[in-house]
Amino acid sequence: MSTPRMPITVFLSGGGRSLSNLIEANQAGKIAVDFRLVISSSSRVRGVQIARDAGINTEVILKSHHSDPADYCRAMFQPCRDNGSELVVMAGFLKHVQIPEDFQNRVLNIHPSLLPSFGGEGMYGHHVHQAAIDKGVKVSGCTVHYVDNQYDNGPILHQRTCEVTPSDEADQLAARVFQQECLALPEAIAMHYENWLSTR
Repeated sequence: MSTPRMPITVFLSGGGRSLSNLIEANQAGKIAVDFRLVISSSSRVRGVQIARDAGINTEVILKSHHSDPADYCRAMFQPCRDNGSELVVMAGFLKHVQIPEDFQNRVLNIHPSLLPSFGGEGMYGHHVHQAAIDKGVKVSGCTVHYVDNQYDNGPILHQRTCEVTPSDEADQLAARVFQQECLALPEAIAMHYENWLSTR
């Protein structure tokens, strides 16, 4: 009997590096997912092309077209319901969207710090790593957590760590953290998958 694949939708806002990593992890058998859809917050990002090149359906949903938060929530999550997604993965998704009741504990986000440190509104990308360096931390890393309606909040599922060296600049630390992200996100999806499989 073949291993069932968990249907997922991926939200993204940028270059699609995390999406590309997930596609490779899926092909390598590290996760067992069925990419039903990629939703991008911009039409002009490489992540859209990566999805299309992989044969994944794509949609572009602009937050600027949905000024009401409830309307934006419906626009983002109704396609996930329609395609039967069991999980939504935010892979470099930089917009804030409300999580509907039926997707509680079914939306994962990866953040480039060890939450609860260096999270919250405006804390993304370069800003996170510079804040960690400015604070003088010796260890950084990444966090995969379930998303709720607050920035970088919600139950933590998985974390991976890396060293912060005295000579680090933000870009150097970012590269080291991203290496851990490439491991952490598939590992977290595999953890969620096991829970999903046990309840089928």
